[in-house]
Amino acid sequence: MGFSSSTLAVPEAPGTPRHIAIVMDGNGRWATRRKLPRVAGHARGLDAVRNTVEACMRRGVEYLTLFAFSSENWRRPGEEVSFLMKLFISALEREIGKLSANGIRLHVVGALEAFEPRIQQLVREAELRTQDNHRLTLTIAANYGGRWDILQAARKLAAQRALQGPEALAAPFEEADLAPHLSMAYAPEPDLFIRTGGEQRISNFLLWQLAYTELYFTDKFWPDFDAATLDLAIAEFQQRERRFGRTSAQVKGSSGHLA
Repeated sequence: MGFSSSTLAVPEAPGTPRHIAIVMDGNGRWATRRKLPRVAGHARGLDAVRNTVEACMRRGVEYLTLFAFSSENWRRPGEEVSFLMKLFISALEREIGKLSANGIRLHVVGALEAFEPRIQQLVREAELRTQDNHRLTLTIAANYGGRWDILQAARKLAAQRALQGPEALAAPFEEADLAPHLSMAYAPEPDLFIRTGGEQRISNFLLWQLAYTELYFTDKFWPDFDAATLDLAIAEFQQRERRFGRTSAQVKGSSGHLA
């Protein structure tokens, strides 16, 4: 299923965000403030993931995308990266049964070829096992970068055009040509972006998809993120006027429905 870009069409504005994307920031600082090793924050952060998935399901959110490991995170200390890889394996092994039982479909997006074969195998198995679920689509962005996403989509489009011949390869292309090759072409663009930890930046996350997303920042570290914090973000989202390039008068004249 394809979705129109918010720069080409005006999407509906649901009361509850249809798609929430989260940068889960502050695990290490949460641990440091408690005089614990940084990895303890990542372990505790997994509990926040479980709670957030459950909270989104209860609130009718259809898509939840979590930034778990960026393409820049390889620069972190080796022992921390190693722990994150082990935590990823453990989570895939332990949580996939629960996800499947609760009707959750799992996608993992990013340059997965950089991960060890065991992780790649677990990802394939998890995606296959949950592919028919529809209650919530949970996407984990791992070794992901927004610039990487756009580049890999452009390469796929170029390869497709090359197979069609020199004329097709030389022809100009539009947003609608590139969008199907993005790693999250199966999902609508996020309605709400949340970043924990007090930082106020996107950090190379979903650069294409966040064009008209509402941004919400909280000082809470990710391990402390809970349903109440999620509700605060959703409540603020519901107060925003999403114009998508139009005027306030045009929005009000649409009687609350964006066609």
